[in-house]
Amino acid sequence: MTSGICLLVAGVVLAAACNAQGEPASTAKRKAGGGKAMAIKVVSTAFEEGKMIPKMYTCDGPNVSPPLSWTGVPKGAKSLALICDDPDAPSKTWVHWVIFNIPPDTLGLPEHVPPDSTLPSGAQNGISDFGKFGYGGPCPPSGTHRYFFRLYTLDTVLNLSGRVTKKDLLAAMEKHILAEGQLMGRYKRE
Repeated sequence: MTSGICLLVAGVVLAAACNAQGEPASTAKRKAGGGKAMAIKVVSTAFEEGKMIPKMYTCDGPNVSPPLSWTGVPKGAKSLALICDDPDAPSKTWVHWVIFNIPPDTLGLPEHVPPDSTLPSGAQNGISDFGKFGYGGPCPPSGTHRYFFRLYTLDTVLNLSGRVTKKDLLAAMEKHILAEGQLMGRYKRE
């Protein structure tokens, strides 16, 4: 009798864990955009994944944004957002770039994106931890730091304006991320 009750309970638990198509509930949740987002491939012609970022894109050079391109933007995307930050900064994760409302058909960002609050495409630069609109390149006080360029595809255009920070952007993107990807580069000052 006890083994029969265990089998009955196991059957109920298994049925609850599956949707009508017999897929695990977690799979259905991901398909609906509620779980882990799909992956986008982000690359740059300036540096490869995990490699050193050239001085041109840092405070030791002209300090312009690097060229980035991506593939894998899912259908249904309404806008893209990008955050670049340095988790190795001494006091906190240092934000180097916040840009959002990039049109979804955009295949990348060119080198030297202007630091204007709004770009001709409609994309908007937020505020970095340097206190300015647009990109601020690597400038580590010591050691080799990692810089993550994280791209998000969203199911909405964000209603944000003014001095938008990473925190503002992350809050607005919550529950709207369809897919994401990243490129990581490193930099050490000589």
